[in-house]
Amino acid sequence: MFGRLLRKDGRKGEPVTFDAGAGLVSARVRDERGRPLPGAEMTLRHKRSQRLSTVRADDFGLAVCTTAAGTYGVTVSTGGYRESTHLVEVASGDHTALGDVELQPDAGLRLPEPGEWIIDPDHSSIRFVARHIGLSRVHGRFTSFRGRINVGQRIEDSAVEVVIDAASIDTAAEKRDEHLRSADFLDVERFPKLHFYTDRAHQVAGDRWQLDGTLNLRGASRGVRLDATYLGLRSWNGDRLGAVATTELHREDFTINWQQTIAKGLVVVGSTVEVQLDIQATRA
Repeated sequence: MFGRLLRKDGRKGEPVTFDAGAGLVSARVRDERGRPLPGAEMTLRHKRSQRLSTVRADDFGLAVCTTAAGTYGVTVSTGGYRESTHLVEVASGDHTALGDVELQPDAGLRLPEPGEWIIDPDHSSIRFVARHIGLSRVHGRFTSFRGRINVGQRIEDSAVEVVIDAASIDTAAEKRDEHLRSADFLDVERFPKLHFYTDRAHQVAGDRWQLDGTLNLRGASRGVRLDATYLGLRSWNGDRLGAVATTELHREDFTINWQQTIAKGLVVVGSTVEVQLDIQATRA
């Protein structure tokens, strides 16, 4: 069987096939300004069997799900916005279109007031994941770092600085860590610190932000983009803010010679390294 998605202009679009006894549910997820919300979740829960289906919206905010006929509670949600709920009847061979579902910002996710915040190393982590000889994953972390966040009058003008002690790298393997500290990799004797700085923040949607900054590693400075999620404010031993972020680094960008390392037979981590930051900061 097949149905057709409705295009934005109301005309029928490309056909979508689905099994007999099933129907199609779709929604175009938008923010309060009418912009698409890619990655938003649409969850269908069957009212009798509690059958659960979850799909994510594509780059244009379109979420599409095929499911067995029946009555469903539909929830549309994404970080930083209040969820939207709907009750739908899915008919066999039919298309139930929710149309444009506009999500409103979550007023409870307050942004910090202007001022300086200090990263709390006891409740923060800087971790990384890389491939070992293209097979298993190597998980590591830096155990010593410090940083600050200067929140501007406009959040977009805020500055973030993080300084990492290169010798504090820890992958739970002593020989590998010694090699990573050597001149083949971090060269900690010549370059004891890794330094990241940014004063450019851009809100993507809701709780998702992008921070474009500069990372200095082994004496080489390169542009780095952090994809961040703001977790909000809490009161615990003072005011605290939280955020998580990820980025990818490529060893060749920082003068680490990949081919030379292979020739020496010293391959311990892959060329691409995923960095994961989990940050908690307290008001200065």
